[in-house]
Amino acid sequence: MVEDTKLIELKGICKSFGDTQVLRNIDLYIRRREFVTLLGPSGCGKTTMLRIIGGFETADEGELIFDGKDMSGVPPYKRRVNTVFQKYALFTHMNVYDNVAFGLKLKKPEELLPGTANPSRRQIKEEIDRRVMRLLRLVKMEAYAKRSVDALSGGQQQRIAIARALVNEPEVLLLDEPLGALDLKLRREMQLELKSMQQQLGITFIYVTHDQEEALTMSDTIVVMNNGCIQQIGDGKRIYDEPRNAFVANFIGDSNILDAVMLKDFEVQAAGRVFECVDEGFEENEPVDMVVRPEDIMLVGTDVGMLVGEVQSVLFKGVHYEMFVEAAGIRWKVHSTTMFPVGSRVGLSVVPSNIHIMHKMDRDGAKAEARA
Repeated sequence: MVEDTKLIELKGICKSFGDTQVLRNIDLYIRRREFVTLLGPSGCGKTTMLRIIGGFETADEGELIFDGKDMSGVPPYKRRVNTVFQKYALFTHMNVYDNVAFGLKLKKPEELLPGTANPSRRQIKEEIDRRVMRLLRLVKMEAYAKRSVDALSGGQQQRIAIARALVNEPEVLLLDEPLGALDLKLRREMQLELKSMQQQLGITFIYVTHDQEEALTMSDTIVVMNNGCIQQIGDGKRIYDEPRNAFVANFIGDSNILDAVMLKDFEVQAAGRVFECVDEGFEENEPVDMVVRPEDIMLVGTDVGMLVGEVQSVLFKGVHYEMFVEAAGIRWKVHSTTMFPVGSRVGLSVVPSNIHIMHKMDRDGAKAEARA
């Protein structure tokens, strides 16, 4: 369960490499036991933010607060965090057990067994064994303890890298695109396993990815980034159903985005007709963006459709057909389990609750409001 207490706070974080600014005045907090995903395209600044939290990079401006303490100048090994990278960096001359145990063997006895006066070698060995085997069971690799890491598959090596990062019992685990090298089926399996691990361990995960499916599958909170700025913060459903700007609408799933005019509360004009919607609080006759997800468009008879158009193309996507329909001078993307052949005349209909209105000013690089 996510606790309603702030563990990490980033306040006004800025970072540049040469003349390129990669983070622009980032304000963000992360709660205890939360699974947070930093999501965005390559070069948006998400990995740099992760590295600043881990202590591998230093911000040019701003503060990083960890559990109420300023982390400025604190080296990575003194932070209560561990990191899993896309490249696993396992020790090939060690077996699985020794890879996971490596960090524990470097600890001082009083760190490994706090509260135990002058622990014996046997006590130390038993504690290391207890922790290592617990993590190997957690990642379902207990039977591979004495196996060479070179003999493992990519997915198995990733499990060992995660176990090695968790065995020191960090308060926060940072994961930088850790599933990127795996095939699609294994990646999906590992998504579910990672979420299960996080819930069992009760620690904070901060995960970096450009894959929207990973973010939606695992996260309590998604932080969508672009051009060094936070675009939107929220849970997956809210971000998908209520994107704050055109970038988010396009990056999280597919969208039809239309130039529109908000005539008044609950009434918007686009594509030459007036649509009912559930949005309010806009100025009368304000230019806006209207968003309709492809799966929210119903193909109906031409006598009952809000718009009438012609199917231009059909592509089978496995669980649905993706069709483009030309109607009212707009090329609409439609997802449906029913296929209409190219050249078919169809009606298009959408219910008010599936229309989402966005301010025009948010189209490019607007900064998200702080979450409650």
